[in-house]
Amino acid sequence: MLAELVWVIPFAALLISIAALPLLQKHFWEKNYPLVCLSLALLVAARYVFFLRNALPLVHTAGEYLSFIALIGSLYVVAGGIHINVKGEATPVANCVFLLIGAILSNFLGTTGASMVMIRPWLRMNRYRLTAYHVVFFIFLVSNIGGGLTPIGDPPLFLGYLQGVPFFWVLENAWPVWSLTVGLVLAVFYFFDSQNFKRAPGAVRQKETGRAEEWRFLGGHNVFFLFMIIGSVFLNRPVFLRESIMIAAAVLSYRTTRREVHESNDFSFGPIREVAILFAGIFTTMIPALEWLERHAQAIGIHSPAQFYWGSGVLSSVLDNAPTYLNFLSAAGGLFAAGAPSPVQTLLADHSNTILAISVGSVFFGAMTYIGNGPNLLVKSIADRSHGKTPGFFHYILGYSLPVLLPIFALVGFLFFR
Repeated sequence: MLAELVWVIPFAALLISIAALPLLQKHFWEKNYPLVCLSLALLVAARYVFFLRNALPLVHTAGEYLSFIALIGSLYVVAGGIHINVKGEATPVANCVFLLIGAILSNFLGTTGASMVMIRPWLRMNRYRLTAYHVVFFIFLVSNIGGGLTPIGDPPLFLGYLQGVPFFWVLENAWPVWSLTVGLVLAVFYFFDSQNFKRAPGAVRQKETGRAEEWRFLGGHNVFFLFMIIGSVFLNRPVFLRESIMIAAAVLSYRTTRREVHESNDFSFGPIREVAILFAGIFTTMIPALEWLERHAQAIGIHSPAQFYWGSGVLSSVLDNAPTYLNFLSAAGGLFAAGAPSPVQTLLADHSNTILAISVGSVFFGAMTYIGNGPNLLVKSIADRSHGKTPGFFHYILGYSLPVLLPIFALVGFLFFR
């Protein structure tokens, strides 16, 4: 067991690099992060190719990465061709309504699609008093928690759908958890935003409540490409047809969108390039960690819904939540439905709360760190390029996710999964 854990070190080193180097050596990190990611990824890949002589985990992970980056990248490009200018009063109430709409929309466009469509209007409508928590709570609600009701909302739930969980099962079973969590996070946001609004200079408050900007929606034809991408998610055969459609939608969107729309959104390929490189390293180096979890999940004593909730949640904070979901679902099947013709159906019939715990933990806890879910880093990168104030990796965790989300998630665990 200890020998296997040694190969988790490259993954841990990459996480530490992502967290610490932008603070300690910002210039070095911005210039050399591709080299850091590539070096650690190649170290893990060399082990499988030359020592274990088993490249199948690399091939499987490469396929998952291609699907991941095709979805993230295509939604980023298409959403970058949609310019929404909200007529707005960026008051605390208006901001809460906007975030609630974004959370609901995440279930129809996915957390990535909703984040990419709504982050720029969110930054613009709060430009007179934009602070770090505006970006952070957007990540909490739109990029993560909001997508917890449908298989379209977040990749783990889509994988559950492919494994046999009915399409509307999560909506029917998770809406009380979702409603309570979204309501509590919005309440905390309202408190912070009210205090910020009161402290803002009178001229700023007057601008926020007295703006007379018109609604504008440019690049409307890209809505077709958004639905083209979402529809392709349900295609499994032939191989890479889904990804080919996504890439085609992105290319057509980019070619047919007027330059002034991209300029209005300050669109560039920089954020998606950064995310693609970072997650290439994450996907590769996390293979040994996920394999260790799959082999030893039962040995480490995970049996109750609460343990599945916290286990899948904690790991989804630092690992990609899609394979984490699958591994915990497999562990639950082996524990409660070993030998059953259809383990998922057996779990749904006899241990439905365990599946709910894995689903909620995998989706919600993605908000705990910047690397917990793909849209998180994209939103941060867009906010940074728009001169928004975003907290660093550790500040995000210590200043926001731990004090705000952890108590709420603990309450959710106590009420629904104890």
